[in-house]
Amino acid sequence: MPSVLTDHPLLCALALIFIDIVVWRLIGSRGSRWQLAVRVLIFSLFSLLLFNEGMNPMQPAPWPENVPLHLAATGLQIGWWLFGARTLTVLLGTLMMQRVGHTGRLLQDLLGAVIFLIAIIAALAYVLDLPVKGVLATSGAVAIIVGLALQSTLSDVFSGIVLNTTKPYQLDDWISIDGTEGRVTDIDWRATRLQTAQGSMAVIPNSLAAKAKIINFSRPSDMHGVSISVQVSPHARPHRVIEALERAMLGCRPLLATPAPSVALKSSGSAGVEYEISGFVASMGLKREVRNQLYDLAFRHLQTAGVSLLSTGESAAPSNLSRPRALLESSSIFSTLRQEEKDTFSQNMHLQTFRAGAMILPAGEVSDHLFIIESGVVSVTLSRAGVPFEAGRMGPGEVIGEAGILAEQAVPADFSAKTFCSLYRIEKDYLKPCLEARQDIGEAMKNLLDLRLHSAQVLTADLPPAPAKKGFMQWLRRHT
Repeated sequence: MPSVLTDHPLLCALALIFIDIVVWRLIGSRGSRWQLAVRVLIFSLFSLLLFNEGMNPMQPAPWPENVPLHLAATGLQIGWWLFGARTLTVLLGTLMMQRVGHTGRLLQDLLGAVIFLIAIIAALAYVLDLPVKGVLATSGAVAIIVGLALQSTLSDVFSGIVLNTTKPYQLDDWISIDGTEGRVTDIDWRATRLQTAQGSMAVIPNSLAAKAKIINFSRPSDMHGVSISVQVSPHARPHRVIEALERAMLGCRPLLATPAPSVALKSSGSAGVEYEISGFVASMGLKREVRNQLYDLAFRHLQTAGVSLLSTGESAAPSNLSRPRALLESSSIFSTLRQEEKDTFSQNMHLQTFRAGAMILPAGEVSDHLFIIESGVVSVTLSRAGVPFEAGRMGPGEVIGEAGILAEQAVPADFSAKTFCSLYRIEKDYLKPCLEARQDIGEAMKNLLDLRLHSAQVLTADLPPAPAKKGFMQWLRRHT
């Protein structure tokens, strides 16, 4: 041993403890492996120093005739047991975090508490030479008293152990516990913390969670249920309503094809009939967007089928309008036309139907007419690197072919019938003078064309190359 260690062993031991604390704080959570390596190294040096100077932690401290020195040695020997318990706890915690992740933190804390309890009892028995049986008996009586006083807290602790063992939910899962819904942000000794959709924090005791009905929306991770309910008049024929809602369902592209979405009649009565559209989406973040989209599509397709959602008010549109005239009323582009203009305009609209799978307007073709979708679902297909993919779906009230009318140019998309479709056709020769006379409609159509061309450009852009994997195995492959 160097002379400084042999001349001042107690100071060197205290210095090692101080270095351990400082290095532990400096490294922090940035390098758990470095933390473990430094702690094991310092503990080894600390142990070597104590045993080399005769301060065996398995025996009472030496130098009983020198009281200050004896007390200092006793403190260092007790510190050895606590230091060892902490090192062992960190070592086991690192191994557990690699295997089970954050969900094993509660078990890690419990194991650490047991290790420290054993270390304290061992220090009392070996260093202080106290009768362990008496200490255990006393501690047992104290434990009973504390346990009776902390029944609810202990219930939370053991319920937390059960929850971490059975794993009904994990961190970042979206769950509902007795009607409280949110994302799991933490699971500790006492409670489970949820961040609700409103951004608030809900703290649910583990004992309550262990007894409550738990719904985990994140399992399976790639499939999440979504549904909406609509009420219509009891006089509407169910077949017509179901067909319209099925078209609305097909018009919502985020809905997964497997398991297939469905429409069902939920309840009926003299006040109205309730129908439900249900399906699945790939992520929790899509649920709100899909619900909103389904409601909008259901409204549009039901309106096209002549069925209105149940309401206390009357429809603003007269019920005796012709089909093309009613379509102009619901169109966002042509709704600004005056009543007499809509009457004249509707007389120049011609109905054209397409079977499912039929091509309505192929990519690259300059259209000499404008289509307004009256009913059905139209699929929009683009190509990226020669591979076609579905970019979107269109429904009642939307227009096709505005590029040929405004700029005599084609768009890079195929428009095909997803279902049986009815579209009203307006010839360019009639529509062009109308757009010149009504600049607001021409401007709205131009904005729509710019938005579609920009979206097509973004969707068909080449995807960035996947980043190369970095690691020891990849380095080894490159250098062999």
